[in-house]
Amino acid sequence: MRTLFTSLLIVCGLLSGPSQAGAQTLREVKLVVLGDSLSAGYQLPAADAFPAKLQAALRARGQAVSVENAGVSGDTSTGGLERLDWSVAEGTDAVILELGANDALRGLDPAITRSNLDTIVTRLKERGIAVLMAGMLAPPNMGSAYAGAFNPIFPDLAGKHGLILDPFFLDGVATVPGLSLADGMHPNARGVDVMVQRILPKVEELIAAVRARRDG
Repeated sequence: MRTLFTSLLIVCGLLSGPSQAGAQTLREVKLVVLGDSLSAGYQLPAADAFPAKLQAALRARGQAVSVENAGVSGDTSTGGLERLDWSVAEGTDAVILELGANDALRGLDPAITRSNLDTIVTRLKERGIAVLMAGMLAPPNMGSAYAGAFNPIFPDLAGKHGLILDPFFLDGVATVPGLSLADGMHPNARGVDVMVQRILPKVEELIAAVRARRDG
């Protein structure tokens, strides 16, 4: 009887081991979108904002992930840096950094934008948080000189820090009829859908990097 009981325990142990390991592998990844109105969901219901739709799309693909909306309409890179510590809570695994659009709209010195974003990334990396850099392009009305100083900020910092880069957060939405609000700048719900589907592969790459480091 003891032999049979021992055998059952061994079998149960063998069966439960992979299941427990699988559960550990699927521990939820906590992702924060640190951004401005483009990610906050300006004039949209909360369920149509980029973070909410991104979370839904990722979960539909079997990803155990939560996506927090830390977007503030009108925020600049300076504002993002000032609120970094309380906007990105302890326990965060990864951040999508989407700041800089308002810097360009206001014609702020690109050197300030570069310094702010560089500092944000450095501080996140010091905390062991993976970063996906969402790039932005200067509005055409700012002129070629401004664009020449502003546009390289995002690929430059991604290269410097070894980040995953999404070159232009509004790619596929900006200037496309029917995908923006009446102001012509902010995505509508359909535009957010396009943005989510386009960026999904890069976000899944970010999640895979988190899991490889954290759970591997």
